[in-house]
Amino acid sequence: MKAALYRRTGPAAEVLSVEDVETPEPGAGEVRVRITGSGVNPTDWKTRAGLTGQDPETFQIPHQDGVGVVDAVGRGVDPSLAGQRVWLHLAAFRNRYGTAAEYAVVPVGRAVPLPGDAPDELGACLGVPAVTAAHCLLVRGEGREALRDRTVLVAGGAGAVGHYAIELAKHAGARVVTTVSSDEKGELARAAGADLVVNYREPDVLERIQGFTDRVDRVVEVALGANLELDLALAGAGTVIAVYANEPDDPVIPTRRLMVANTSISYVLLYGVPEDELAAAVSWTAEAAGAGALSPLPVTRYGLDDIVAAHEAVEQGAVGKVILTP
Repeated sequence: MKAALYRRTGPAAEVLSVEDVETPEPGAGEVRVRITGSGVNPTDWKTRAGLTGQDPETFQIPHQDGVGVVDAVGRGVDPSLAGQRVWLHLAAFRNRYGTAAEYAVVPVGRAVPLPGDAPDELGACLGVPAVTAAHCLLVRGEGREALRDRTVLVAGGAGAVGHYAIELAKHAGARVVTTVSSDEKGELARAAGADLVVNYREPDVLERIQGFTDRVDRVVEVALGANLELDLALAGAGTVIAVYANEPDDPVIPTRRLMVANTSISYVLLYGVPEDELAAAVSWTAEAAGAGALSPLPVTRYGLDDIVAAHEAVEQGAVGKVILTP
């Protein structure tokens, strides 16, 4: 099969290549998926650059997310899954066969049926962003029922995680406030269903949000250091700030203020989430997709041969989703 891969970490142009490799066969408990779209996430380029791990032992086909059709199943897997259209998550986690190829082999639990009327673009956009958003909203083990009539603040509502945090929170019956950095991104957040969209570059952010709500119950946070003062000003007893991204410098945590407010910070890294909690987040994402509550991000497409350009676009902060077509 044709695959993009790297044998050592480093800059995209220096380490990524497109080669012919042996098509993998699914082992016990695995499925092979013919990939029709491979989504590129920030975590993919960071891993390839060597920011989150070591060089691969042999080679690594990158990308955690994707969409395709199951074309073979391994021992112990229901044969009726063959021919099923699926979306993938964590495909390259502890697995050399990520989705940047014509085929990927993954544990069956990482291939989730995609509703028949959902476009491929949605399947390629889900995975890490949507499951991360779901876990941020479900953190502490509460069911999504706990979000009904609550207020959620989503930092960066035009980003991939932010987009799905808005849609999932609205699907659960919550009110959603979100911050963005431009009018263009504001339109994306409104299209996702946010009730209030505020440009955080403007001086009256807190006042505008307080005109909508006295406090928020959950914060889905992309930049804790930059946004902690705003989060705390809107927090109250029981507020949870779920942080899914880091910054170059670790923020100073005001323990006393958090204690007095009875507010907590929960850190989320999908790769270390306990299996039962991961399964709950995946299940909710799948249910919401099946209900038509989730939509694709704006898509920019690249061919597999252009993987270097695709990675560089994501590194430079491309809005929406970059998708490779094998």
